[in-house]
Amino acid sequence: MSALDPTTVPRERGRLYWLLADCGNLVRRGLLHYQRQPVNIAWQLGFPILSVLLYGYVFGSAMKVPGGGDYQDFLMPGMFVMTMAFGFINTATLVVHDSTKGVIDRFRSMPMASSAVVAGRGVTDLLAACAELAIMMLTAMAMGWRPDGGWGFLGAFGLLLWLRFALIWIGVWLGLLVPNPEAAGGLFAVAFPLTMISSIFVAPQLMPDWLGWVAAWNPISSTAAAARELFGTPVGGGDSWIERHALLMAVGWPVILTAVFLPLAVRRFQRLSR
Repeated sequence: MSALDPTTVPRERGRLYWLLADCGNLVRRGLLHYQRQPVNIAWQLGFPILSVLLYGYVFGSAMKVPGGGDYQDFLMPGMFVMTMAFGFINTATLVVHDSTKGVIDRFRSMPMASSAVVAGRGVTDLLAACAELAIMMLTAMAMGWRPDGGWGFLGAFGLLLWLRFALIWIGVWLGLLVPNPEAAGGLFAVAFPLTMISSIFVAPQLMPDWLGWVAAWNPISSTAAAARELFGTPVGGGDSWIERHALLMAVGWPVILTAVFLPLAVRRFQRLSR
């Protein structure tokens, strides 16, 4: 047998290339699922939009903002944060659906990077979050909300996506832990009090002292306060350290969450094959 001509042998590509290629294929798969089932995004937006209508119009006249200001202007950035926060439930549901349908097993049997499976899910959900956030902001503007922060609008948009990016890894990790989609749907019981005990709907200083302290240190509250500041809407902030450094913590909390849960998600996926 004659020796192979080195010029005819395809050059081996590096591990990084295949990681990105695998991730890109999984992102494309995820977006195709959204394209064919747009009701998923409609369902994710339904509850936040309903909450805007209820709190903004039904209860809005009875609410007050510390320091003055219109409650609807105070509420809207909080609703954007809530939409990003609830997104981890959808992430967990999609992951556990793939797991119970055998899709994860197929991924494990293929010569692909395990981190690409986790990263592909994360990038897909982040792109979907961009669409959700854009639709929510258009809905808010149709209701009369107008940001007054100038270019701070882009910074607030970035912080909201930064929070969603961190919560994606919690959703992936939980999706690999729970046994079925029904159990993943039960995560709403965890997410609902997490969002209620925050500054999304009410300023922490209007709560009892101990509850206000818990709400102020909720990572969601930092993003909500920072978004209000950048949007130029009523902040309703207090005098505690965490509230005075909302911008700093809106960046810092997601870093901490990502550093904890991204490795846990990758490790959990790797352990599935053992």
